[in-house]
Amino acid sequence: MSETSPGAVTGAPALAADARTALPGGPGGPGNPGAPGGPGGPGGAESASPRQRGRALRRVLGRPLTLFCLTLLALQALIALAAPLLAPYDPLHPEVQDKLQGPSGDHWLGTDDLGRDTLSRLLYGTRTALLASTQSVAIGLVLGVCVGLFVGYRGGWWDRIGMRVADVMQSIPALLLALALVAVLGNGLGNAMLAVGLVFAVSFMRITRAVVLAERERLYVDAARVLGLRRSAIMFRQVLPNVSAPLIVQASIAAGTALLIEATLSFLGVGVDSSQVSWGAMLDASRQHVVDHPLLAILPGAALTLSVLVFNLLGDGLRDAASPRRGGPSGPRAKGGSGRSGPAAAPADHIPSLPEDVLLSVEGLTVADPQGSELASGVTFHIRRGETFGLVGESGCGKSITASAILGLLPRGVTVTSGTVRLGDTELTGLRGENLRKVRGLRVGMVFQDPISALSPVHTVGRQLTDAIRAHRDVSLQEATERAAELLDLVGVDRPRERLKDYPHQFSGGMAQRVVIAGALACDPELLIADEPTTALDVTIQAQVLDLLASLRERLSMSLLIITHDLGVVADSCDRIAVMYAGQIVEQRTVEDAFARPRHPYTEALLAAVPHAGADGEPLPTIPGRVPPAWDWPAGCRFHPRCRYATDLCRTGAVALDERGARCVRGGELQLVGAR
Repeated sequence: MSETSPGAVTGAPALAADARTALPGGPGGPGNPGAPGGPGGPGGAESASPRQRGRALRRVLGRPLTLFCLTLLALQALIALAAPLLAPYDPLHPEVQDKLQGPSGDHWLGTDDLGRDTLSRLLYGTRTALLASTQSVAIGLVLGVCVGLFVGYRGGWWDRIGMRVADVMQSIPALLLALALVAVLGNGLGNAMLAVGLVFAVSFMRITRAVVLAERERLYVDAARVLGLRRSAIMFRQVLPNVSAPLIVQASIAAGTALLIEATLSFLGVGVDSSQVSWGAMLDASRQHVVDHPLLAILPGAALTLSVLVFNLLGDGLRDAASPRRGGPSGPRAKGGSGRSGPAAAPADHIPSLPEDVLLSVEGLTVADPQGSELASGVTFHIRRGETFGLVGESGCGKSITASAILGLLPRGVTVTSGTVRLGDTELTGLRGENLRKVRGLRVGMVFQDPISALSPVHTVGRQLTDAIRAHRDVSLQEATERAAELLDLVGVDRPRERLKDYPHQFSGGMAQRVVIAGALACDPELLIADEPTTALDVTIQAQVLDLLASLRERLSMSLLIITHDLGVVADSCDRIAVMYAGQIVEQRTVEDAFARPRHPYTEALLAAVPHAGADGEPLPTIPGRVPPAWDWPAGCRFHPRCRYATDLCRTGAVALDERGARCVRGGELQLVGAR
């Protein structure tokens, strides 16, 4: 697909987004060295290059909690290896004459009921604990991941048979299976951990299979097939690296669980034999002497608790550090999809003086992802009280991320690197915790584009509306219910009191969107942000929702920010418009002026792509190319690769938004055609 048509047809920008993924140089395609699934991405053959391993190490060093857990784990491993050198006594040699002694110069942590040194037994118990967790997790990983990859990738009968076997295995408690195998094979750490490893294998298999079912449908897998890679290479070199994050977390949880199971078996006397030391066996030996010598139980219990906690916390940190899609300053941006450095910083935009009745002011807002790629660059606009403001552009231009930045709803790792966002006299940038909660819902409401996903499927509509009201108002449940019914009536839901008892699935798409709007209006916000509020609705319902938003704005005297692909929505509803492209606002004016006399070629191209009367038989104009990914913004004017007016001047220096409200170096000389 070489061209996209992002006009008023709402589905067209979505096709453009699909094209970005499908093209060989797009994200996830084999031609992008920095993209997931490309040769340099996590799904590629070189995903474990020294450069990326170095980046992962830097990300680990940048997380204090993960670094602390790694340090404790390394210390435990060192203690386990050096236990014969560190232990002052033989942990198995009894000295009855020294039994049940407290801490002293000879025995720093005292002795047990047979006179064995407690410190020495703790040190040797560390070796047993790490050996048990390593054995069981290794067995589970090798068996579970291999089987999960195979059945998930192949599907069909292989998947059905594998899942039925997994269901049977998972119905047997791990501890019960371990006891059964120990009864058949005999006591010993190896036999016990074999049983635990088999149980873990089922969990690893189910997780791997679930993620592979989604990953196998991605375009990078199709590209690998086209390139002629063997099935085994696709599974282990392409798919497996992309499913590693949940496996890392599961492995860390399994390691902690293995410690608990081993300690339980040893406590019951069917785990380690008499030639090994276990924290569980130490707990068993301390049962009769807890009152007189509490250290006998406290020390191994504390060691066991700390080890399990370290494993659980370590998994999340290693997952984030190992994935190049998460934290860290390096990533696709470092090299760029085109193999060159990113564009130079843009000169400062012309910021006009703000009118006195401004409600929301956004100045120089820049948002970056964990790899440092700018998703929004120097975004500047304002919304007056009672005004409807439109933010338009193709998918991937930064509209929704700008709205998320306003409300502090950015995804994990995505941050505001510069700029300010002010709501009245309140600075929203950097607002956290309770202060931010008082803004969301109370002063700013938001309507999402998928109403069904925005509502909890397990709670009634009334419960969700009353929760929103009582979160900000000190009212009784009855008063909140009355207010919820008023809101449903306000947005045009018939029989509002009865419908409060209904669940979201009992509403049509249009009615569900009205419920979402009611929730956004629960506390009479000053500003309502509507992110693609009509995307999933048919044309008739779209008009009803837009009319509803317009009437609510007038009735409640609030401001409205509409994010949309549809220029028809802008023409009908908005007072002013900001056109976004590649993370920047390229034109900002009144709707009437922008439609009649556009000053940026991108605005002209969007208007030309709108279906219009009298065009029977004429092909719908399209915008060639696609919106580039965030890590590959072009130098100079970001629209110049797709602009028919571009010159060398457009390709050299960054372009600022001028006093005419357009980001174009040729804006003064071009005579652009407006809406027809």
